[in-house]
Amino acid sequence: MTEPTAFSNGAPPASELLHRRPTGENQNGGQMTDVESQEKRPTGVLDVAPPAPIAAIDEEELKLAEVGYVDILKQFSLLGWVAFGGPAAHIALFQKRLIERLRWLSTPVYLEIFALCQCIPGPASTQVSFALGILRKGLLGGLLSGILFQYPGAILMTAVGVFAAKKLENPQGWLEGIAAGVAAVGVALVASASKSMCRKLCATPMLATICTVTAVIAFYWPRPYTFPAVIVGSGLVTIAWSYYKKETPKPKSEADRSAGNHGFGMYAGGVLIAIWLVVLVVTLTTRRAEKSPSILLQWWEVFYRTGSIIYGGGQVVLPMLYTDLVQQDCNAEGICRDRPDSWVTSTQFYAGLGVQQALPGPLFNFSAYLGAIMAINQGYVFIVGAAIAWLGLFLPGILLIFGILPFWGKFRNWNIYNRALPGLNAAGIGLIVTSVFSLTLGAYKSSPFGTTSICIGILGFTAVDQLHWSEPLVVVGGGVLGIIAWALKMN
Repeated sequence: MTEPTAFSNGAPPASELLHRRPTGENQNGGQMTDVESQEKRPTGVLDVAPPAPIAAIDEEELKLAEVGYVDILKQFSLLGWVAFGGPAAHIALFQKRLIERLRWLSTPVYLEIFALCQCIPGPASTQVSFALGILRKGLLGGLLSGILFQYPGAILMTAVGVFAAKKLENPQGWLEGIAAGVAAVGVALVASASKSMCRKLCATPMLATICTVTAVIAFYWPRPYTFPAVIVGSGLVTIAWSYYKKETPKPKSEADRSAGNHGFGMYAGGVLIAIWLVVLVVTLTTRRAEKSPSILLQWWEVFYRTGSIIYGGGQVVLPMLYTDLVQQDCNAEGICRDRPDSWVTSTQFYAGLGVQQALPGPLFNFSAYLGAIMAINQGYVFIVGAAIAWLGLFLPGILLIFGILPFWGKFRNWNIYNRALPGLNAAGIGLIVTSVFSLTLGAYKSSPFGTTSICIGILGFTAVDQLHWSEPLVVVGGGVLGIIAWALKMN
């Protein structure tokens, strides 16, 4: 005798609901649904309650995908070469492809990781790339995903610094077209991701308000500590609100509980955090204690110090690096000229920055270009400067994400954290919403064909949000449209 299938929550899975066929006839001569046929069926021992409507099923309860090393290799080998548009676009690309399409993590867990990376120093998109691999396949998975995401941009920018720095002192033409096209599509990716996450996690008036206020504050006052401050403040608001309303935190879904492992244990994580801090203190004290520190130590101190205190991503790190690397003399009229002993000239700095905008990967890869230029200018082999600058800027953020994730795995089960979590997530979405507007304005102002860039962004939004085209394909398409717009000299 065939036994009835048992379901843990009393209802069949979504896949069965989606494929269940209607049975019987209704009063109008049509086919009756399961619910109608059950209502007309005599009650009995094996009666089953009507299934919940499909729309009521929480997609976060659906099973996460199994992720192996090959999956990480496949996805990040591609993402490392097509992740254009800056950190906000990278976060959106991960969201659309790895979270919504491939179900590596639930959306709430992904937003927890994003909020966590916004609260610690370092490049957020880089830290998220490492965290995604860690949560699914542990330490080796994190190293694999992070390295695959970083290396294309690092290699390309090093090569630019060695072979093309002089030729790109005034970058124009098709390169500007590519940069404008992929920037426009990057905005579209961010807009689509923010729309999806707002719909899922900002459904109440309280959370929608937090999201909106966060977006306004971050846009109006984009200071280095604004991002972590608004995230922590939003968490405190929902903590107070939950106690005021006498609400208890919603139990974590199965997808939330199965976020995976966290790489190191708490002891090893604490060691990594201590290493980051000790290296910072030793570097700072050694640099200042020596009367004539070596040029290599000076380079390391600048990049490691910057990577250890930076919040807010590339837009904040650029002026800090410019101040440290470009030495200038200014006259009484405010006209500044590069000094002969400047590590990098202002022209070289801005030329490399223009190229970086058209290349994939984190903006922090700009450090590899700067390091190669500094080494060549000072008579060193280019790889020495590129390695010092790149590692110095990236290493603090990488040490911190590997060190803090084990503690996150512990405190995310605390009651007080779960009361704060809705506010943390809403604030994280608010920061993404902020990026939509700031990136749109930036793309319009910096593009050689501003109006056309907006049109490319609209096309990109429809392609990724409504037509569900592959995100890497849409990014490449944006670059192609940018070249076409440049060639046709469009508005």
